[in-house]
This record gives sequence, structure tokens and C-alpha cells, in this order.
Amino acid sequence: QGELVESGGGLVQAGGSLRLSCAASGSIFSASAMAWYRQAPGKQRELVASIISGGITNYAASVKGRFTISRDNAQNTVNLQMNSLKPEDTGVYYCKAVFLGTTYWGQGTQVTVSS
Repeated sequence: QGELVESGGGLVQAGGSLRLSCAASGSIFSASAMAWYRQAPGKQRELVASIISGGITNYAASVKGRFTISRDNAQNTVNLQMNSLKPEDTGVYYCKAVFLGTTYWGQGTQVTVSS
């Protein structure tokens, strides 16, 4: 059916940058909406950024101006460029796609920002 595989997480100091990638297989890359979520320890999963057909993007207030979501149609990836990282950005980052009414999730990639 298809799957999502995230990569690019790691450990970075506050103020640094990371770039996450979500590779989509099968037909789900043509999903009408793709997004990045994150989950910090002890907290609920929250929306970080989303992108829909036509390239319209949406960001959580906490990351606006620091993070950028984009699609690479040639590589079938959705990327999240994260700049000016803060310790509160720490968490597991998940890629999500919604395709024909079905929701797909990746396995997650850990992002740790040290102060």
C-alpha cells in the first residue's frame, strides 16, 4: 500500500539546525495533505507543520519563522528544515500522510536539542 520513512533526526545544540526528510513509497506521495508532528516525553503528539496540494503550508505558532516544510516531487519526499532550534523542540518527529481517507504514519525520528 505504501509507507513513510523519516530520517535526519539527531542531537544538536540550541541555535543549531536539522533537516528532516520523509520518504513516501507507493502512491501515498500524491496524498492531498502531508504533515510533520512531534511528541515530547509525557506530552501529546502535536502538529508542527503541514502542506497540502498547491503548496499551501501551515505551522504551529511555536515554530513559525524557524521551520519550513516543503515537498520534493522528484524525490517523493516531504522535508522539514528546522533552524534556531530550542530545547523545547526536543521530541520524536513523525511524518503523516492522508490519502483517500486513510492516514499513514512513519515510525518517527528522534530530535534532541541540548541547551
